[in-house]
Amino acid sequence: MPATAGTPRARALSAALREARTASGMGSRELARHLELSHTQISHWENGHRVPNVETVAMLLTALRVSPRERERILDLARNVAEPNWLTVGMNGIPQQLAGVVECERSASAIVEWSPIAIPGLLQTSDYTRAIKEVGGLPQTDVELRVMLSASRREVLTRRNPVKLHALIGEPALHEPIGPDGVLLDQLRHLAEMAKLPNVVVQFIPLRIGWHPGWAGPFVLYEFPDASPVVHFEHHSSGAFVPTEHDVAEYRKAIEWLDRIALGEDESRDAIAKVIANLEEK
Repeated sequence: MPATAGTPRARALSAALREARTASGMGSRELARHLELSHTQISHWENGHRVPNVETVAMLLTALRVSPRERERILDLARNVAEPNWLTVGMNGIPQQLAGVVECERSASAIVEWSPIAIPGLLQTSDYTRAIKEVGGLPQTDVELRVMLSASRREVLTRRNPVKLHALIGEPALHEPIGPDGVLLDQLRHLAEMAKLPNVVVQFIPLRIGWHPGWAGPFVLYEFPDASPVVHFEHHSSGAFVPTEHDVAEYRKAIEWLDRIALGEDESRDAIAKVIANLEEK
């Protein structure tokens, strides 16, 4: 099924299979011997180079003794892996979406994110992420899992071959008091440091400049070296991956518009420094 390899849903499926095997304590070679398959086949399925059919996924999950609930979640990914668009509604869908996001971040060569009112996830501190998740009403164990995952996601910016990130951020994110005292200040200090990385561009979109396409809401554009680009939208309890060529082209135009009205990199760094100085005086 080469046509579906590289899509967000296929990436989420490969990650789910890899994590299920790791959780079982079984090595990939041991699993291959048990199922009388080649180690290379297992590797291709787990790294997303190939996409197994539903029957094969069911066989793998049985061998790994995956729980019924997790089995159904992964089989749902496999059944719908050929669908180009991926929409989930309701909190139960978010873990699958999050898996897709994580795999897209790991595989992307470049990411452009428009975040109108908050610091983008890849640039967040753990305390900033925790404050957002706690307000969202998640159980504390789920909050800490999301915080740990968020911290591991940031590694794509500092690894040996880092992803290029262009963060377009709304001015309100500089001032919105997320979390207890000190959280925003530490977040802005971290943002200032991340903006110094050669693979990270941070630009702010000022207020009071009239209508622009960013008013429609936040979005992320992922560019891949081995697959077509994808736009991702995430809202309170739903999200979608859209790879349609027309939609991707429209969001490229939106990015060009936002880039034209954004503060320059130096101006954006100065804006961060100014808010940091004001917060330190309080």
